[in-house]
Amino acid sequence: MNYFCTLAFSVNFQLIAAMNPCPCGNFGDPQKACGCAPAVVTKYQKRISGPLLDRIDIHIEVPRVDYEKLSSDRIGETSESIRKRVQAARNIQQQRFASSQSDIICNADMRVGEIRQFCKLQDEGQSLMRAAMTQLNLSARAYHRILKLARTIADLAEALQYRPKLMNGI
Repeated sequence: MNYFCTLAFSVNFQLIAAMNPCPCGNFGDPQKACGCAPAVVTKYQKRISGPLLDRIDIHIEVPRVDYEKLSSDRIGETSESIRKRVQAARNIQQQRFASSQSDIICNADMRVGEIRQFCKLQDEGQSLMRAAMTQLNLSARAYHRILKLARTIADLAEALQYRPKLMNGI
């Protein structure tokens, strides 16, 4: 007798992952030649399935860091500064969803109905998404995730407006 059991876990997490572009790690590097055959690179990159990649919202290629940047005394933006900007964007999102009767508190929680309501594209955006859907063969999931990410980027840009302005260059 076969018994099937299905479990559902309610989780909310952020996944950050990294991988090399090929087995030797040099594919696409302008300073160091890749020694991998094109078929090997393709096989390596296809080890991660399309449906899994479809669930990752942001894909960024990270180039080699120059020595000058690594050894520089220049200090980057502080975590506190970034946290304040992110919190301002989250406040915008909480206000957006406060009047809804749902459990949504941030853009990542939006379902299709909320995406249609809060992520409306203008004509230029519609044209761009139509072309991307066709050329990149994007799924419905990817379409909705792109819209949610775009809404979040817009919220971060709006949050910049609430930052204190410097007076007289001080």
